[in-house]
Amino acid sequence: MKSSEFDRRFDAGDAELGALDLDAATRPRLQQKRVNVDFSLWMVEQLDREATRLGMTRQSIIKVWLAERLEHRTESNLGTATVH
Repeated sequence: MKSSEFDRRFDAGDAELGALDLDAATRPRLQQKRVNVDFSLWMVEQLDREATRLGMTRQSIIKVWLAERLEHRTESNLGTATVH
């Protein structure tokens, strides 16, 4: 089905998830890639304390903080500020 047909059905209230092939769906640029990073012991300890305080895993807090920093950097380079 073409996107225009899907849009027409959606606007008419007829669109269903059954019309989508969710097995073939992708999230561009959100694929995972494993990397290895060495951290100093003091950094790992502080990451673990902060992760525990927030109820997160070490990996999650690293990902969140890196994403925040990269988003901030991108916004600064574009000269815009986006509220999330």
